[in-house]
Amino acid sequence: MESCFNCGNSVTENYCAHCGQKKYSRIDKKYIVNELQDTILQTNKGFLFSLKNILKNPGRTAKEFIDGSRISHYKPILLAFLLSGISAFISFKIIGFKEIIEQYYSQQNMSSPLMIDILSFTTSYNSIIMLSFIPLLGIVTKIAFRKWGQNYYEHIVMNAYILSVYTIVNIVIIYPVLFFLKTDANLFFQTSGLSIFTIPLIMIWFFKGFYKDKSLKSIFVRVLLIILLSFLGFIILIILAIIAGFIFAFIKGPEALEYIQPQ
Repeated sequence: MESCFNCGNSVTENYCAHCGQKKYSRIDKKYIVNELQDTILQTNKGFLFSLKNILKNPGRTAKEFIDGSRISHYKPILLAFLLSGISAFISFKIIGFKEIIEQYYSQQNMSSPLMIDILSFTTSYNSIIMLSFIPLLGIVTKIAFRKWGQNYYEHIVMNAYILSVYTIVNIVIIYPVLFFLKTDANLFFQTSGLSIFTIPLIMIWFFKGFYKDKSLKSIFVRVLLIILLSFLGFIILIILAIIAGFIFAFIKGPEALEYIQPQ
């Protein structure tokens, strides 16, 4: 009987029952091959399993994960990070949002460097920006569904799933359409904002699957509340941004005009 090299307890199986350390085996070719197989196959299995279940019923998938059925699922926050990275790569490198936005503004005779930088960042990294707002969205959905049993941290997980669905919709539906509209900057720019309107539909689909015993009407009312609270939060952020702009202009003086004046 071997002893665990991590905690010293006896090891009778492949893993230590006390600390979870894997049974000792010398690092050789077989070890490296096995580790690669385990890492790649287990990761892909969890990722593909989660994608399949999210596309079938995202709310039910989140409910299963929160209720404890987690061994086969990809971790939701990690999944949202991964999908957001894929989305950013496609929008920035393959579609080329920044170049198209620059083209659009040149056609409109408006070429403010600051505006182009802001728009190119927000459109190219749309999912990543939303990812950073998950803690705030968790507060909003917690308020909207405050009597239905889930705590704040469970709402963070729920919003990670919602973001994953939104990102998948962008990757599978919105981005292919935008790719074929690259040559028409005006039509591209008008179409690029349409994905935001899928969010209420995704939320209704998600929460109806999560709270399957609740009526569609009650879900709809709470999604409207989420939209209202999010809009109010957005207005507050705009006000704070304007205040920050005034502070920046006050500190920089006339030099600040170089960032906003058209070239």
